[in-house]
Amino acid sequence: MNNNEAWLLPEGIEELLPEQAQQLEAVRRDLIDQMHCWGYQLVMPPFIDYLDTLLTGMGNDLTLQTFTLTDQVSGRQMGIRADMTPQVARLDAHQFKNDAPNRLCYLGTVLRTRPGDLAGSRSPMQCGAELYGSSSIESDIEIIRLMLATLNVTGINDVYLDLAHVGIYRGLANQAGLDAAREAKLFEVLQRKAVPELEALLDEWALDKSTSSMLRALVDLNGDIEVLDSAKKALAAADKIVLDALDNLADIAAQLQILTPDTRLFIDLAELRGYHYHNGVMFSAYLQGKGQAIAWGGRYDDIGKEFGRARPATGFSTDLKSLIEMGQVAISNKMAIFAPSGNEVELHAAITELRNAGERVIVALPETGTPAELGCDRTLVFKNECWEVVTL
Repeated sequence: MNNNEAWLLPEGIEELLPEQAQQLEAVRRDLIDQMHCWGYQLVMPPFIDYLDTLLTGMGNDLTLQTFTLTDQVSGRQMGIRADMTPQVARLDAHQFKNDAPNRLCYLGTVLRTRPGDLAGSRSPMQCGAELYGSSSIESDIEIIRLMLATLNVTGINDVYLDLAHVGIYRGLANQAGLDAAREAKLFEVLQRKAVPELEALLDEWALDKSTSSMLRALVDLNGDIEVLDSAKKALAAADKIVLDALDNLADIAAQLQILTPDTRLFIDLAELRGYHYHNGVMFSAYLQGKGQAIAWGGRYDDIGKEFGRARPATGFSTDLKSLIEMGQVAISNKMAIFAPSGNEVELHAAITELRNAGERVIVALPETGTPAELGCDRTLVFKNECWEVVTL
């Protein structure tokens, strides 16, 4: 690398200037305080971990996103976390011994091998919350409401909430007797909502007419909450596991309508983000004009099974950096106080008192610029036998 390229950053890796960093830190503190008020305890998983841990319970979704290396101490494969969810599941499984519901939250940088959905960043600041030990719809609703409250802290209020349930598609695929390869192919076609391909596949496989009709219907079963009534009719011949999943989704949607009346709900039974590790309701938040979700989550029971403690679990995550870019977060524009240099005890006592009161005080150095250049609109002067703050 020549000197002209030494300042370049890797693609998808960002550095924050003072104003951006101050804004992000202020919101980070607000979010942690909010999570605390909801009863969620902050945890800080390690940035690097054994690869087995980082990929536990997540299927193959994170394999290609995780940087890997060999631990020179143990010889085991390690990775840099691309998602903190498995690490938090390990904490619940091993560090908390109670059987009561456990609420944990986290906020920190993750690193990915390629840009994610939001803003093309490979180093998002992942913010999320997990609720372990409850399989109730009340826990799903709490997590969804906390996700919406998190968006509100960053100035994002007008969102669409997309709801789906993995049990509907999974149950229909099982009812159709699809093997793993066919199920994966059908899943991929459904995600693209490629109707001609879907119909061709169903015809080729010669499935039972009723089951084939229900799988085909998934593409069209999307819209506002009333679409659930259409779904109950279209899927009336489905197995009990499918009907139970549909009822679960309808109950959650109905309660959200009451508790979050300003949030627009959208049902999409073919939207299966996180299909490989979710096993219940799934949800995503969207902004008008944005094609990618800005926050997402769902139920993923038994994620802690490989850590020795299988528990019901539901949670959400988002990227704080992207939320700040899209939201309207105001930061304080309060300027600093310029103080002269010197060894007087009274001067330094006055500076300490101002800093303890929350003021930003910049002390002059031999090479210092003017107060204005340093962002100061006041100065500390010795006046009337004491140190006083004077407006410039």
